[in-house]
Formats: sequence, C-alpha cells, structure tokens
Amino acid sequence: MPGKTYKFNFSDLNLTVSQIERVLGYPEGESHEHIFDIISHALNEAGNICDLRAEYRIFEKVKFDNTGKTVTIDNSTFEIGKIIFGQLKKSDSVALFACTAGPGLGQKSRNSMKTGDMLEGYIYDIIGSEAVEAAADLMQDDMEHDLSLSGRNISNRFSPGYCGWDVAEQHILFNLIPYNYCAIRLTESALMDPEKSISGIIGIGENIKRMPYTCNICDMKNCIYRRRA
Repeated sequence: MPGKTYKFNFSDLNLTVSQIERVLGYPEGESHEHIFDIISHALNEAGNICDLRAEYRIFEKVKFDNTGKTVTIDNSTFEIGKIIFGQLKKSDSVALFACTAGPGLGQKSRNSMKTGDMLEGYIYDIIGSEAVEAAADLMQDDMEHDLSLSGRNISNRFSPGYCGWDVAEQHILFNLIPYNYCAIRLTESALMDPEKSISGIIGIGENIKRMPYTCNICDMKNCIYRRRA
C-alpha cells in the first residue's frame, strides 16, 4: 500500500494579496488600502503559524458499482454519488489523502473575531482555506508526476461533503488510513480538527485524467472549487 508524506513551508504556496482579494470579492488591486494592509500582514504572519502537512496512501483493491454509484476500497464501501462516480469509474486504483494547514490559522481567526475584529478574523479564515487547498495542489502535482513515470494518470480530488458525497462517510475514509494521519482528529460529527484540513479520494489509472472541475453539473453554490475554477 504505497504512499507519501509531505511537509510544506508557507512560502511554497505562493499565496498573494490579489488571490485573497478575489475571494473577498474585489477585482485585482481594487480593495481598500486598509484591507490590502490587513491581508499583507496576515499573509506574513501565516508563515509563522502554519503547520502544513499532506499524506496519501494508494489502494489497489477497488471495485466500482455502476448501479449504486459506489466504490469499495478494501471491503469499505463509499456512496460517492453520480458526479464523483463518473469521474472515478475508470480508475484502476485510488489514493486516499489528507492535508492540513494546522491549528494556527483557525485559532488566529477565532481570536480576532472574539476581540471584535471580524474583518481580520475572516481574512485569516480565508487564508487558512486557501493554504490547505494550495498545499493539496502541491501534493497532487507531485503525485501526478510520480505516477506518470509508470504511465498512469490521476483524476481531480474529491472530498466528503462535496458533489453529493455525504460528509459522514469521512468516518469510513479515516478508518482506512492510520490513526493521527497528518495530526488530524475526526470528530463524532465527521468534522476535522484542525478545521483547516481536507481529505478525500483521487482516482488513478491509464484511462482517466485530471481536468477543470465541472461545476456546471453541481448545485453546490459555495464550493471552494467553484470559486477557484
């Protein structure tokens, strides 16, 4: 069951003020000077409080059921739904992954909000979300490169809670990976701690490919992938 672990520096992510401005809804360079300053300070501070980790593990024993739109991995079955099933069904194997920005940015966001600075708290929250996704991008790029050496491709990554996949199945996913994977704890309600963490599945095979997210066939309006597309 091969896999790989990563530890990234915040500078590896290349997050910019413009990127955070866009998430806030401002065209590039058109936010107020005060907001620009808060974002700049927060990005500088983020490098001191992030703990960016990622891991993946490859499973070769997989079975796809077209009727139920499920995938079974080592005798554990996921009801991934038709959108994700359509992207993964040609996979020969899959990778389960987890990635986290650590607890620091979430704590910083909450502390700012508690002291009444809602804007700063929101900006730290956005940076945390963008940081963990950017770290997952780096993990996925490296995975894609490694697997291409053996002629295999990878799919997009998909997480419980998105595209019709019930977030409760996070419990099944975490049962298939080692305890304390990436120092992430799963709560009874299937939420991850630290909160700025993601997990999910990536398809692997010769007959699949990684492509832009097909957000036009999904009705989840607040998805981070729709925002990044």
